[in-house]
Amino acid sequence: MFAVIKTGGKQYTVAADDLLKVEKLDAEAGSTVTFEEVLMVGNGTDTTVGAPLVEGATVVAEVVEQGRNRKVIIFKKRRRQNSRRRNGHRQAFTLVKVTDILTEGWYDYDAKYAPGGSRHVVPADLPRDIFDLCLDYALHAHRALGCRGLSRTDFRWDESRGAKGLVLLETNTQPGMTPTSLSPEQAASQGISFGALCRWLVEDASCNR
Repeated sequence: MFAVIKTGGKQYTVAADDLLKVEKLDAEAGSTVTFEEVLMVGNGTDTTVGAPLVEGATVVAEVVEQGRNRKVIIFKKRRRQNSRRRNGHRQAFTLVKVTDILTEGWYDYDAKYAPGGSRHVVPADLPRDIFDLCLDYALHAHRALGCRGLSRTDFRWDESRGAKGLVLLETNTQPGMTPTSLSPEQAASQGISFGALCRWLVEDASCNR
């Protein structure tokens, strides 16, 4: 998915994880900024052009750093007046990393199953203690339910409540294995190919293990 945004009087084409240098924003490093002037959103062959903006679309980014560009020298000379002037200027900028391109709509069939319909962050961008707690809960659920092979446990987390805000929603004992499914992506993030994952599942399902 990509978007065309406007900020500081300029237009930029962006996608998730892009690093972008824009005109200085009033925000500290590590904070989140939202660009609401979205002129176009595209997802594969499906493109929406705003008139002038795409309704309900925003681009979210994290501020990486504030900085200044290299100095530009400006030299002025007036004819017949023996007047010369030399100035230098360093333009301030903000470096951001695009994290999400958001559009209005429900998490429907296309958002879940169509290529590019959703963006999966794998592994999840969570504090280490919450990440480890998710793994612990998922393993306990897997064992308590007598699961074999692969299972996927889903959570919701309210970060304002810390560990108490972590809620286990369900354990899926037969998670999807399509090109847009989460489990193959999770395996790939750990260096396990789709073929190796399928082979392990078949071997683990043997009756005489």
